Amino acid sequence: MSNRSLLMIALAVVIALVALDSFVIVKETEKAVVKQFGAIVRTDLEPGIHVKTPFIQNVIKADGRVLVYSVPTQRIQTSEKKFMDLNYFIVWRIADIQRYLTTFGGGSQNPTLVRQDAEGRFASLVANQLRDEFSLRTVQEAISGERALVMGEVARNVNGRTLEEFGVEIIDIRIKQLDWQTDVRESVFARMRSERSRDASEHRARGREEAEKIRAEADRTRTVLLAEAYRDAQRIRGEGDAQAAAIYAAAYNRDPEFFRFYRSLQAYRETLASEKDLLVLEPDSDFFRYLKRSGAR
Repeated sequence: MSNRSLLMIALAVVIALVALDSFVIVKETEKAVVKQFGAIVRTDLEPGIHVKTPFIQNVIKADGRVLVYSVPTQRIQTSEKKFMDLNYFIVWRIADIQRYLTTFGGGSQNPTLVRQDAEGRFASLVANQLRDEFSLRTVQEAISGERALVMGEVARNVNGRTLEEFGVEIIDIRIKQLDWQTDVRESVFARMRSERSRDASEHRARGREEAEKIRAEADRTRTVLLAEAYRDAQRIRGEGDAQAAAIYAAAYNRDPEFFRFYRSLQAYRETLASEKDLLVLEPDSDFFRYLKRSGAR
């Protein structure tokens, strides 16, 4: 291969490299700036293809979407001097790409390192603000609906500072979990179990008291019903005995002799019903009056 051919190939390679380094593509999800000799000369490039000076200018990109940063568990103290573990996340995005890149990363062109530096910085501001807010509230207030108001207030306060200093907008802060620390959780649970056991004992005691009242009322009602039933039975029995006596008297008055004879037969039947019955009577006893008359005939 001749020197001219080599020169043409080399020239083509150089032209290709220059052409490749002269254009840059910015996606819709990205924010980008153009740096020249370490200084930003163009900011907020629109999505699309852009031309830059090759080998002199370079494009620094960052994620322009809404991002979520999960903050490691923080230890907070309430107004009652009780410590709790707070787990939350921060929703944020880049509002000013120039200020963002000049503030974080120490001039690094690695977007991951810049993002990590940014999240660490504004997360520290959020953590300090949260500690101040929760230190003014009790545990009950911290775990109640007020915590949403607290997080919203913290987001607004921190957002004003991060926009001005970092070019970062704090959109929202949300709690994932707020719980007692491990070393006090068991004691808290033990106290809760004790309180629930006491409540259960009180409910059982009230239940037993109500049961005794119901039993006493049932016993009283039973006694009254039995007494009334016995009274009615005795009255009906007395009326029946009176009617029977009246019937017997009427029958006796109609034929006293036959009635005496009929009663004597009943007495014989009941007295002489068994062979083991033994009577010691005088032969002329009135008991055998109708038997004697029968034998005489």
